[in-house]
Amino acid sequence: MINAPKLVQRLSFLALAIFVMSCKSTKTIAAGEVNPSITTKRIIANHYQNELDFQTLSGRIKIAYDDGKSSQGFTVNLRMQKDSTIWISSSPIPVVKAMITKDRVSFYNKLQNEYFDGDFSYLSNLLGTDLDFKKVQNLLIGNAVLDLREEKYTSKIVDGNYGLEPKKLNDLFKILFFIEPKNFKVSAQELSQPWENRFLKMQYQYQNLNTKVLPTTIAIEAINKDDKTNIGLEYRGMEFGKQLRFPYKIPKGFDEIVLE
Repeated sequence: MINAPKLVQRLSFLALAIFVMSCKSTKTIAAGEVNPSITTKRIIANHYQNELDFQTLSGRIKIAYDDGKSSQGFTVNLRMQKDSTIWISSSPIPVVKAMITKDRVSFYNKLQNEYFDGDFSYLSNLLGTDLDFKKVQNLLIGNAVLDLREEKYTSKIVDGNYGLEPKKLNDLFKILFFIEPKNFKVSAQELSQPWENRFLKMQYQYQNLNTKVLPTTIAIEAINKDDKTNIGLEYRGMEFGKQLRFPYKIPKGFDEIVLE
């Protein structure tokens, strides 16, 4: 069993491991014009027609973290194999590493001699929706976390974006998607459980790298009862198509983190 403050710190790192991606510095893509007559079906179709096509992605992420009690900034390295592996290591000294695969979420911290190694069930409970590797990957590349083709949605114009909401409300959580009109990427996603006072919002800005549209910044706001955390991400030096290695081994003698 671990105490609440340490748990929040560990989950914050794991959240950073999940909600991160970007590219080398270029001009941010300007917003497009919304079309008042476009159908919800066409918005969703355009979103999936503009999915990012890649095999590998690698680079660095500059992170600013503030939980209202303390704030800090640090940099991590990211390596990603599409549909397979997400690997993160602190920089310049690899004291913290994390790796996410199709059936595993794992990280360790050499400063505290501890590690976590398990499946997606805890993160699913934390966010109030079932998570798997595909959904995590969608968050990283500006896709909707849920498959918009599996339900019926209503749409309306909200602040220059297309706002999407399920026609059939979920009893466990509420979700909203905002799709920007230029490239039909997600401009924001919101997951909430109002009765539990849980709220997660991710806002994206985009840029173009070698004809591919990628997030350039992600702003994350997370509320869990009385705790509020803000995370700002700035992404640098991202490259496509490099041959990557994913070295990861939990050191011997570390204490296992037990999350409930």
